[in-house]
Amino acid sequence: MAGETAVLLISCRDQKGLVAAVSEFVYRNGGNITHAEQHVDVPENIFFHRVEWELKGFALDAKEIGGAFSEVAQHFGMKWYLRFSDERARVAIFVSKFDHCLLDLLYRHRMGELNGEIVAVVSNHPDVEEHVKPFGFPYHVFPITAENRAAQEEREVELLESLGVELVVLARYMQVLSPLFVRRYPNRIINIHHSFLPAFVGAKPYHQAYERGVKLIGATSHYVTEEVDEGPIIEQDVCRVTHRDSLETMIAKGRDLERQVLGKAVRLYLQHRVLPYGRKTVVFD
Repeated sequence: MAGETAVLLISCRDQKGLVAAVSEFVYRNGGNITHAEQHVDVPENIFFHRVEWELKGFALDAKEIGGAFSEVAQHFGMKWYLRFSDERARVAIFVSKFDHCLLDLLYRHRMGELNGEIVAVVSNHPDVEEHVKPFGFPYHVFPITAENRAAQEEREVELLESLGVELVVLARYMQVLSPLFVRRYPNRIINIHHSFLPAFVGAKPYHQAYERGVKLIGATSHYVTEEVDEGPIIEQDVCRVTHRDSLETMIAKGRDLERQVLGKAVRLYLQHRVLPYGRKTVVFD
C-alpha cells in the first residue's frame, strides 16, 4: 500500500462541521492527509471538498472505506465520489485528420504523465493510423456519413463497452456526437476546441480571426453535453498575437495551446481533481 492514496470528492449544502467531520473520519481510522482543498460557491451555498490521504497504515481496507464513510455523507447530505491513486482509468481517444492533440496525449502517456491506460484510438478517417502505430495502440476506423451515423455510433459504443472505457477524449474529432452517445458517458467525454466561439464559426475560424486582426487567441477544454461546445469548462489558456503573425504562425500557436490545454484537462480528470456541477466545474490544484 506504500505510496497509494484514497481521494474523496465531495459536494453538498454549505454547513458547519464539514471539514472537521471528513478530517475526523480519516484521523479516526489512522489516515494521514496529504492534500486537502475546499471551496464554497457563496451565491449557491454549495460546499466542495477534495481530500487525499495515504492508505499505508489506514485501518480500513479499500473496499470498506465507502461503506464506512457513507454514514458521514448521509448526515450532511453529501454527494461524494471515492477514487484511488492506483486506479488507472481506461481511455479511448477519438480523432479525425488533425493529429497534434492525439500525438501529444500518446507521448504524455509514454512518459508516464497520465494516470490512465489508453486502450483504443478511434477515428472516422484512416489518415493518422501510421502515426499511431509506433505507439502500439489499436486503431479503429468508423467512417461516418449522414446515412450511417447512428449505426456507426452504435458500433463505437459496443467497442468502448467491450474495452471497459471510462473516459472518452475528443482530440480534434470533427464529428458531433449524438445525444444518445453523450448520455452514456455523462461528464466522461472531454473535448478541445479553439476559443473563437461564438464570434468565428465554421470550418476556418483562424482565417476569420486573422482577417479581423485579433490580438488574443485561445483554447478551451470542456465536458461534452448535448448542447454543442457548451459543456462545463475544465481548462483554458490564451496567448497574444500581433500584426507580425502570419496566418500560419497564428494556427501554429493555436495548435500549441490546444495540445497544452487538452493535456492538462485530461491529466486533471485522471488525478480526480475535477468536480462538475451544473454548467461549471470546480478544479482542485
